[in-house]
Amino acid sequence: MIETKNWQKRISPVVESVPPSGIRRFFDIAAEMDDVVSLGVGEPDFVTPWTIRESCVYGLEQGFTSYTANRGLLELREEICRLQERSFGISYDPKKHVLVTVGVSEALDIAMRAILAPGDEILIPEPCYVSYKACATLAGGVPVPVAAKIENDFRITPDDLEPFITEKTRAMLIGYPNNPTGAILSRKDMEALASFAEKHDLIVISDEIYGDLTYAGEERVCFASLPGMQERTILLNGFSKAYAMTGWRIGYAMSNPAIIDAMTKIHQYTMLCAPITAQIAAVEALRHGEKYMKKMVSEYDKRRRLIYDGLQKIGLKCFEPKGAFYIFPDITSTGLTSEEFAEKLLLKEHVALVPGTAFGECGEGYVRCSYATSVEKISEALARIEHFVNHI
Repeated sequence: MIETKNWQKRISPVVESVPPSGIRRFFDIAAEMDDVVSLGVGEPDFVTPWTIRESCVYGLEQGFTSYTANRGLLELREEICRLQERSFGISYDPKKHVLVTVGVSEALDIAMRAILAPGDEILIPEPCYVSYKACATLAGGVPVPVAAKIENDFRITPDDLEPFITEKTRAMLIGYPNNPTGAILSRKDMEALASFAEKHDLIVISDEIYGDLTYAGEERVCFASLPGMQERTILLNGFSKAYAMTGWRIGYAMSNPAIIDAMTKIHQYTMLCAPITAQIAAVEALRHGEKYMKKMVSEYDKRRRLIYDGLQKIGLKCFEPKGAFYIFPDITSTGLTSEEFAEKLLLKEHVALVPGTAFGECGEGYVRCSYATSVEKISEALARIEHFVNHI
């Protein structure tokens, strides 16, 4: 008989210290239920445009099934650099400044590991994407959460960050448009953060995966385009959200050669390269996918207005999101905590959303709703939420 041991004791203490994603529990419950309307998943409900899929099919037919260079297809890196030049006037060298990754998730992970030594601190505004703090911890760093205030439309400012600066602070991470709030930063906001980063000699990780999903005539500003910020910034972006390519797992990082070299070194030993089929599809997306992307963004904007107006009518106060595809209503008027609201709504009305606490302690009193789903489903979800709120 095989001896039973307590294998839990053999797990790394660092891994043990990282809590599981606060999003997954509700999805696991929902998976066991019928007739669930989900406002939980941050994934486009669109299929990847056909021309992008067709380029992949053609590549397979031509036998493109090998490894690529560690940094990715040069053709793709060149297109990424052309995009930055065309959109923001930033000049990058495709051979020195770009690394193609397996989604932005990998780019975030290896960026943290490349710049954080054990004990180094990184400032992370909250509410924020669930992976930010976990990746910092797994890299040996110390995530320092800084609450962005609703009174300031969830925009982070140097005044918010300054009290958290210590001799161990090495970097800050900003993710705008923001998941989960839908908040954006104006050029003036970013310029203030740029001055702050320069003052304290910080590396800035700028997660811009939702950059193309900016609404209401707001200017999209790339942090690396600000004066003096290109070398200081690790720019992260990808194809999942704007081009409905979540399952393709294709992203990229752009920075100075020293940082990209360090990230590539980790990438070599862990991923080797991003899948060639996804890279081929990404080339097509950048060359011919803009019209499809703009059509999807236009549809998200309609849904944004629908869910914002609907939640307001129900009596749930909302900050108006100007980016991404999330809204972050205040549910304190119900007398329930974020966890209680999400769980009771799911069990009673079969509507899945995410408690705000999944995105940091300052998310208490809020829930995240994704409007990356159809108008019909959003309308049905709003009707069920209204019934729930009126019968608490």
